[in-house]
Amino acid sequence: MEFDDYQKQAKTTDLGVNNMGLIMSKKTLNVPEFIDKVLGLAGESGEFADKVKKIMRDKRGEFDAEDRISLLKELGDVLWYVAEVSLYLDMPLSELAQMNLDKLASRKKRGTLVGAGDER
Repeated sequence: MEFDDYQKQAKTTDLGVNNMGLIMSKKTLNVPEFIDKVLGLAGESGEFADKVKKIMRDKRGEFDAEDRISLLKELGDVLWYVAEVSLYLDMPLSELAQMNLDKLASRKKRGTLVGAGDER
């Protein structure tokens, strides 16, 4: 599956207020449709991290097939929210992925993969 196909199909399952769509022309983040997606992204990321924490705590980091599926389901939920937020910001998921790879390649080339700061 291609990123943009995923993003289009994911959009069909958005039950958000007004089914937000591409409304970036308003240039505002102060709308319930956007805040809902940001909070969802944070929540799902937290659920993924919590599952990892429990595997670390309870199983000394060793995971079985059931744990793997559970982790992947949460990661899929994170992907859904990333796709939705990217759509709100009027960027196809494929372009977001490429932009991120370009940023990382630049950091690698300049020897700045490690360290702190967004603009390294």
